[in-house]
Amino acid sequence: MRRRRMVRTYDRGRRVPPEVVDRIVRNGLRAPSGGFSQGWGFLVLDEPRDLALFRDSVRPDEQPENWFAATFDAPLLIVAHSNKSAYLDRYAEPDKGFTDRDDSWWPAPYWDIDTGFASLLMLLTAVDEGLGACFFGLPKDRVDSYRAAFGVPPEYWPIGAISLGYSDEPPRDLRSRRKPVDTVVHRGRWS
Repeated sequence: MRRRRMVRTYDRGRRVPPEVVDRIVRNGLRAPSGGFSQGWGFLVLDEPRDLALFRDSVRPDEQPENWFAATFDAPLLIVAHSNKSAYLDRYAEPDKGFTDRDDSWWPAPYWDIDTGFASLLMLLTAVDEGLGACFFGLPKDRVDSYRAAFGVPPEYWPIGAISLGYSDEPPRDLRSRRKPVDTVVHRGRWS
């Protein structure tokens, strides 16, 4: 846990072995999900042409050189997608009792949250495997371009991508930037 941090530069000469990729993905699929809906899908990109297509399809029109994913050179990307319909379908089943598939009663978008949980497990597995990783978002106005480039079905929404590889960054000490526990954790009452 203490070694986990976002890594943005990678050793360009080292690919992630297939068995490590499989372990990362499988561990992500162990994440909790509301009603065991498992409303997620992951696109694994590890071929140079696919990585280039990803960068081209999501690069913003304005100031493309300033967007992180336009400049990274990770040997592996995993794009995390949530599927709201999987949750609405699951909670319309008799044991859940919401037959109308209405999402207005949900207090938060669990389809996105659970996909984030799965992504975090992938980030932690990367650390266990000696890799660096970084979760980042896609520009909203480029989602359609990305979907078209990779044939992503309409019910799957990309919540973000994880770049992975062997870190090429010097160690950083971020302890001074971490907020004190008592400013973010409240016991019994907020104030």
